[in-house]
Amino acid sequence: MTRLPRDLSGRELAKLLRAFGYEVTRQTGGHMRLTTEVRGEHHITIPDHGCLRVGTLALILAEVADHLDIDREILRRKLFG
Repeated sequence: MTRLPRDLSGRELAKLLRAFGYEVTRQTGGHMRLTTEVRGEHHITIPDHGCLRVGTLALILAEVADHLDIDREILRRKLFG
């Protein structure tokens, strides 16, 4: 199982998710909203903080994997190698 990074910022995650069609569509305060049209419209909210908590990152990735209908581990490998 690919280990989740402990030092990933919200901005870095948003850049990585571009590979899956997600783009920042709005920013309010300390959060960014990303939207994709791949496999239908989907929105996720990412904290714009220094380092994301591992649990927060895991939940965001689970939501993305569910929307894209791919295994969570495959998504992790594609994002983090």
